[in-house]
Amino acid sequence: MDKQEKNALKFALAAVALWSTVATGFKLGLALLEPVQLLFLGTLVSTIIFVVAVSISGTWQVNRRTVGESLLFGLINPFLYYLVLFEAYDRLPAQIAQPLNYTWAIALAVLAVPLLKQPLTRHTTVGILLSYFGVLILLTQGRIDSWPVINWLGVILALSSTLLWASYWLLNTRSHTDPLTLMALSFLFATPLIGIVCVLGPGLPPLSWEIAGYGLWVGLIEMGVTFLLWQRALRLTTNAGRIGQLIFLAPFLSLILIGVVLGERIHYTSVIGLGVIVAGIVVTGRPSRPAV
Repeated sequence: MDKQEKNALKFALAAVALWSTVATGFKLGLALLEPVQLLFLGTLVSTIIFVVAVSISGTWQVNRRTVGESLLFGLINPFLYYLVLFEAYDRLPAQIAQPLNYTWAIALAVLAVPLLKQPLTRHTTVGILLSYFGVLILLTQGRIDSWPVINWLGVILALSSTLLWASYWLLNTRSHTDPLTLMALSFLFATPLIGIVCVLGPGLPPLSWEIAGYGLWVGLIEMGVTFLLWQRALRLTTNAGRIGQLIFLAPFLSLILIGVVLGERIHYTSVIGLGVIVAGIVVTGRPSRPAV
């Protein structure tokens, strides 16, 4: 392995390690903040990161088309996607919310049929059915006689977040704007909107070092720096497929942290269900990044 490939591997592993922490960070932050308050802090941090990154790279593309795209994309991500996702995490154990959100890659395969006119092939169909069978395993917790007690609104929100995320990436395939510029402008437009929702709802988040830390955690690791690390890895490697497979480590590492840090007793069906979901994603052949 040459030096460039080694560097690509280092960047990718760093991104995977960081992404595996965010489910734990979400639950810890949501213990102190309302979902929209945590979202406001996270997007504020990410906006600064993306604006600085675009300014350094000199790739600003500001015109009527990019502004229009950014308004649309910012409404979907970060505003709607993360608000729905945080509301799901607020209602569900992390070991349930995290694997459910990971099915966004399957939602992508489903939505690509009507939106991109892609054919539904046999292996794609098998992958979709396999992943949603994994969801069934996850939600039943191994019981076939009755459904366990679970917050079904949280389940609906978690699955809805996958549709939002998949829609976001499908729309991205039609954009010709520089990706970094698009992220910076999207977050610039979305952050004030989220701030307004905060003010009209629970109020702006209270200031403390602990709360600021969770805002940095979400903004730096989930929304900001980790995307840049992953992007760098994909640019350096000559084998994106091999690097892309590393992301499947993230949800399993995340379960370990959920058990150790949050103290959740990890049910064996959480591991099995996640494994089946990941197997379905592999069968469909859809690329993905960790959905936390």
